[in-house]
Amino acid sequence: MRNIARTWSLCSLTALTFALTVAYLMLLFSSSATSQGAGEVSGARFEFALIGDMPYDARQEKEFANVMREIDAAELAFVVHDGDFWYDGNAWTEQVGGFPPCGDETFKHRLGLAQSSKHPFIFVAGDNEWADCHRAKPRTYDPLERLAKLRQMFFHGDHSLGQRTIRLTRQSEDSRYANFRENVRWTQGDVMFVTLHVTGSNNNLGRTPEMDAEYSERNAANLVWMRQAFDLATRSGSKAIMIVAQADPQFENTWPAYVQQRYMLEGLGLKSPETRRATGFDEFLAALEKETVAFGKPVVYVHGDTHIFRVDKPLFGSTSRRTIENFTRVSTIGYPDTHWVRAIVDPREPNVFNFRLEIVEANRVKH
Repeated sequence: MRNIARTWSLCSLTALTFALTVAYLMLLFSSSATSQGAGEVSGARFEFALIGDMPYDARQEKEFANVMREIDAAELAFVVHDGDFWYDGNAWTEQVGGFPPCGDETFKHRLGLAQSSKHPFIFVAGDNEWADCHRAKPRTYDPLERLAKLRQMFFHGDHSLGQRTIRLTRQSEDSRYANFRENVRWTQGDVMFVTLHVTGSNNNLGRTPEMDAEYSERNAANLVWMRQAFDLATRSGSKAIMIVAQADPQFENTWPAYVQQRYMLEGLGLKSPETRRATGFDEFLAALEKETVAFGKPVVYVHGDTHIFRVDKPLFGSTSRRTIENFTRVSTIGYPDTHWVRAIVDPREPNVFNFRLEIVEANRVKH
C-alpha cells in the first residue's frame, strides 16, 4: 500500500508540475503575443505599407480598391497614407470623374476608405486636402475652413483610423499646440514614427497674407514637434526614426552646384542657378539637417507630392557639402500609377529600413 501511495503521490506531483509548466508557457506566449500586437517588442522585425497621391479620379478609385485588397491581405503593422487623398483642385475635370476635390462627400468617402482598412491607418494631410481648395473645380472653397473640417473629421481621439487601431500621441495634447492634432507620433519596436504637416504648394507660403500667417504658425509647430521627437528618440534609445509628411521639400534647392548638375540639370542642358531661391521649406530643411546629424542613427523622410517612387540620399551638409549618410528619402508612387511601397524594418540591421515597390498586377499598365 505504501508503494502504491508513493507512486500515486509522485504521479500527482508530476502532473501538477506539468500543468503549472503548461500554464506558465501559455501565459508567457499570451503576454508576448499581446506585446507584439501593440508594437512593443524590442528588436522585432515588422513590415508596413506606404501609399500616397491616390485615389485621384474614377479610374484610380477602382484601382485603389485593388491596392487595399493586397494591403489588407498582407501581414502588416500599419498603413501610412502620406497625403493628397484626392485630385488637385485645379486639375480635376468631370471627364476624369470620381469624387470632385474638397467637397463634403469627398471628405466622407475618403474617410470611409481609411476606416475600412483592416490594418491601423495613419493619414497625413496634403495640399490637395485643403491648401489648394481655393482653386478647386467645380466650385472653390475657403482653405482654412476646409483645414478645420479635415482636422475635425480625420484627426480626433488618441487612436489611428482603421478597423484595427494603434494608439497615437498627438501634438494637440500640449495646450500650446491644440490646433495641431494632425501631428502624431508612435513607436513600433525600437523605431519612432512621427508625422508632420508639411505640404506641397510651397508649404502654403507666398499666396496671401492670411495664408502666410497660417504657414508661420504651422511651421513653428512642426519644428517643435520634430525636435521633440528626435529628443525622445535619443533618450529612449530608438534605433531609428521615420518622419512622414506630404511635401517634397525640394532638397535639390540646397544641393551644391556640382550635385545639381550631375543629378538633374546636365541632361537638360541647364546650368545651376548662381543664387539659392527662398522657399517655404528652408527652415524645415535646416532643422532636419541639424537633428539628423545629432541623432547619428538612421533617419528616413517619407513624402508624396512628386508621385515618383525613389529611395535616395538627398540631404547634404550645409558646411561639408557632402551627403549625410544616415539620412534616406523615400518618395511614394502616386497618380497616375496605383501601387504601394512595402517598408521592412529590422532593428538588428545597421540600416534598419528596407523598401520595396509592390506592383499590383490588376493595376499594371498595358503598354
